[in-house]
Amino acid sequence: MLRRYFIELSYLGTHYHGWQIQENAVTVQQVLHEALSKLFHSPELSTGCGRTDTGVHARQFYAHVNLDLEERNLSPKQLMHKLNMILPFDIAIHQILPVHSEAHARFDATKRTYEYHISTKKNPFNRHLSLSLPFPDVDFDLMNEAANILFEYNDFQCFSKTGTQVNNYLCKIMKAQWEKWEGDNWVFVIQADRFLRNMVRAIVGTLLEVGRGQMSLEEYRRVIESKNRSGAGWSVPPEGLFLTKIEYPFIG
Repeated sequence: MLRRYFIELSYLGTHYHGWQIQENAVTVQQVLHEALSKLFHSPELSTGCGRTDTGVHARQFYAHVNLDLEERNLSPKQLMHKLNMILPFDIAIHQILPVHSEAHARFDATKRTYEYHISTKKNPFNRHLSLSLPFPDVDFDLMNEAANILFEYNDFQCFSKTGTQVNNYLCKIMKAQWEKWEGDNWVFVIQADRFLRNMVRAIVGTLLEVGRGQMSLEEYRRVIESKNRSGAGWSVPPEGLFLTKIEYPFIG
C-alpha cells in the first residue's frame, strides 16, 4: 500500500545543478530518483522542500514521496540504509518518516534557515564551502546593524532574482545576524518563513557593500524600499551558502 514519507537528507552541492531536475544537468532530485528506481518499480518523483541553486549545499533538506515499503518488505530504517549504499558520497539520507497523506515538504514548512560562510583569510581547504573575502577592512558591527534593519520590512523584491514568477515578494524574517566562528570564519545566519530566488546571496552581497563603506545605512534602506534589484549589491557565489534547517509543525 502506498504511503507518504518524508525523506530527510543532506548534500554537498558542489557537483550538482541544484535540487530540481533539469534537462542536460545533474541534480540532487535526479540522483535520488535514480536510487529509488533501483528499489521500486517506477517510483513517483519526490517533491522537495524548496529549490537550491547550482553549487549550494544543504545540511538539512526534506522531500516527500509516496512509496509502498510493505511490497518490498522494508522498514523506513532499512530503506534509509539501502539508499545510502546506492547514493554517491555527497548525498546522505538521515531518516525516513511516515507522515499523513496530505503532508507537503514545501508548503507545510514554517521556517527555513540558511547560513552563508565567509573566510576572512584565504583558505584552500574551504574553497568549495565558503567565500574567501576578496577585500580587507569590512566593518562586522556595521553589517549587523544593517542586518537588523531587515526586521523592519516584509517586501524583499529588491533581493529577488528578476523574472521570477511569484505571487508576491513578502517574507517574514525571524533571524538575521552575522556571527564570528572559530578561526577566521564569519557566518551570516538568516531565518524566514520563505525565501525568494537568490534572496540570501543578494542580501549578503548588499551587506558586504555596507560593511565596505560603499553603501550607507540610509542608502541601504532606500534600496529595500525601491523594490529594485538593480540597486542592491552583488550576488555572492553559491559555494558559501548552506540550507541548514527546515521546520514543520508535525516534526519535532
